[in-house]
Amino acid sequence: MRSGRILAGLATLAVVVAGCGGGDDDAAASTAAASASGPTGTVTVFAAASLTDVFTDLGQRLEEEHDGLTVQFNFAGSSALATQLTQGAPADVFASANGTQMAVVTDAGLAEGEPAVFTANVLQIAVPAGNPAGVTGLADFGREDLTVAVCAPDVPCGAASADVFAAAGVTPRPDTLEEDVRAALTKVELGEVDAALVYTTDVVAAGDAVEGIAVPEAEDAVNDYPLCTLAAAPNPEGARAFVDLVRSEEGQQALGAAGFRAP
Repeated sequence: MRSGRILAGLATLAVVVAGCGGGDDDAAASTAAASASGPTGTVTVFAAASLTDVFTDLGQRLEEEHDGLTVQFNFAGSSALATQLTQGAPADVFASANGTQMAVVTDAGLAEGEPAVFTANVLQIAVPAGNPAGVTGLADFGREDLTVAVCAPDVPCGAASADVFAAAGVTPRPDTLEEDVRAALTKVELGEVDAALVYTTDVVAAGDAVEGIAVPEAEDAVNDYPLCTLAAAPNPEGARAFVDLVRSEEGQQALGAAGFRAP
């Protein structure tokens, strides 16, 4: 009888040990599955203000695809973003509205690999709905009787604007110089200016609040948008996932729908 109890006890112990071993295996499998599921944590994207709507949408799509991932954005003028990065601001991805500001980041050794151009944009005149001032073209930016806005010269939309005005032979008389293109657009939406020179994508984003007037000379000053992951990215896996989405067919379709051009 005693030997029977001993054998029974050993059998029970074997089951317990086997059960513990299975638990370890299950935990390892669970960990591996979680790792294989994709990026988690927070990915921080520094992006040009003109990308606000489309990048916000793409960030939400990425969050839906990867449970546990949060995409947060810092939208501003590309020059301001480049300055923040060179001063040590932590980020995972940088998307600039031109190559000049991307070069500030790459020259500082902050980019991981070579930046890639992922889209392009072109300037357009934005006027309030109904065009109450009767703006017809770039020449109106030289009229003293109108209130107009352009981007500051150190941001990409401002640099492109300078090229466009030079090509058209127009000397603008801006009443306000805005630090990013969305600020210029807001002035139009609120009726604070008669016109502003912004991107085509901003006119699209504003919907019925503004009207767009094409600028033929803008075709000579198309802005290419480069994108890179950052060498010191706190979340490199999340950074790669966001960049991959932007450059994917899905991302390119979203950019096209927002008014951007293929690079």
